[in-house]
Amino acid sequence: MVNDKKSKRIHLEIQTHRKNPIGVFRTTYYDKGKVLHDNLGSLTGLDLDMLKMIQATLQGATVMKSDFHIKSGKEHGASCVFLSIAKDTGLDKMIYSRTSEQWVKDVLAMVAGRAVYGGSKLALTRVNSTSTLWEQVGIYEDDIDVDVHCYDPMDILFARQNTIQRNLAKKHLTDGVLILYDMTSTYLEGEYSDSELAGFGYNRDKKKGHKQINIGLLCNKDGCPVAVKVFKGGEKDSQTVREQIELIKKDFGLKDIVFVGDRGMVTQARLNDMAPGKEHSMLKISALTHSRIKKLCSESETVQLSLFDEKQPIEIVLPDKPDMRYALCLNPIRAQKEKQTRLEMIEKTRRKLDEIASPKKKTDDGKLGVRVGKLIANSKVGKFFDIKIQDAKVYYTVNESKVAEEEQFDGHYVIFTDVPSEQMTIQEVVDSYRALVNVEQAFRNLKSPTLEVRPVYHRIDDRIRCHVFLCMLSYYLLWHMKQRLKPLFENDFTGRNKEYTVEHVINILRNIQKQNVEFQGVESTFISDANDEQKKILDLLKIKLV
Repeated sequence: MVNDKKSKRIHLEIQTHRKNPIGVFRTTYYDKGKVLHDNLGSLTGLDLDMLKMIQATLQGATVMKSDFHIKSGKEHGASCVFLSIAKDTGLDKMIYSRTSEQWVKDVLAMVAGRAVYGGSKLALTRVNSTSTLWEQVGIYEDDIDVDVHCYDPMDILFARQNTIQRNLAKKHLTDGVLILYDMTSTYLEGEYSDSELAGFGYNRDKKKGHKQINIGLLCNKDGCPVAVKVFKGGEKDSQTVREQIELIKKDFGLKDIVFVGDRGMVTQARLNDMAPGKEHSMLKISALTHSRIKKLCSESETVQLSLFDEKQPIEIVLPDKPDMRYALCLNPIRAQKEKQTRLEMIEKTRRKLDEIASPKKKTDDGKLGVRVGKLIANSKVGKFFDIKIQDAKVYYTVNESKVAEEEQFDGHYVIFTDVPSEQMTIQEVVDSYRALVNVEQAFRNLKSPTLEVRPVYHRIDDRIRCHVFLCMLSYYLLWHMKQRLKPLFENDFTGRNKEYTVEHVINILRNIQKQNVEFQGVESTFISDANDEQKKILDLLKIKLV
């Protein structure tokens, strides 16, 4: 033991309670009458005799920190955490029962690597100089072959996608469960002339002129992803529902479920597809589109705007549809937002009409009509304008009565279901629909810098499908990480008003390194000790770094 706090000489403590012995470099010193310790790191990969030799050397000579050389370090913590979560959750076995096969390990490296690094598959093969990711799955080559360790395993993975999704469904879905379904799209860069998936359609990314693919995601009520499917870019959301229902009924073998889909997805045409059969019970929860709400209020004496309540949903059953229940809801905050958005769009359309009405070149009624017609066709608020073109001039006014009529419906929404009242109260129905926010959260994560479902670097359709599936599996790990870290995200353990994000947590874990060390001519490696913040995260994750 050393009494001089400033010198902090190093000694080696050997721990033999594990399967393989570990040496812990420590300094011990007095400070204000107390014995304190600093851990410098753990020494692994050496047998007991080698550790004892190093320990004896330290005991026989005065060794300063300057004698201890850290030659290099690689990211270890974040990669190890995600690979550990894959093992803890059984994802590795769901991918393939023989987890020792190298292609399975390569897939796990891609799944974990997407969460830690994102980017292309080629870029991922080049992180081995700064990360232990590939070493942890048994690949030590300096130059990792992207075909052998990425593309070939992807082809095997894609062939097993249905089997893997059945395994996920078996674990996270049961009869009578709530299943959430929603769609998103992602745009594509470059030429996709040979692709049957790439197509033009409603672009949620606001990338006009770009082809895209549509992505349908199935989750359980908590937002845990279970299955994903890629559809052609121009395919409507409602058209994808049939395939998802077949997947749930046949592939997952579920007989009784409640299917929750976004507004416009569960249309009247789709209701027939979702009708209960002899062997299956497919109940639905969805919401009416804006136009269907207006139609419902105008055609039914039972449904009046005065019935919509902001405190609790009002249940209505129509005489001609006794098996369908409607929940009338009102959100004042949403009403204000919709009103503000409409005013902004009207003002934007005003400015564009003013530009057309003041042409820089000589024009005529026909040319002005074409420009105005194109503007109104592409504007969501064109119906509020009364426009007249005469003598090469544009005259317009805003129809305030139409605007006022539209404002009546701001913040009003209607959720409908055929789930019996004895199975769900109307409040539970509304809460179930609101659970779709969990799928929206999944899409935000898929498109975030963490998982980077876009840009899509692949040109072959099956590789595009597998890329999206890989991203879903990465989100599966992220979802489990977030579940374990709920106390961290909800309440900072330091007591400070400090917000944590998934990206922030990953960066904290990335700072845990595996370091190459030279001590008196002997080279070895050790994993740097976690600081207090890292320890807290690892404890919540219930993961020990190896």
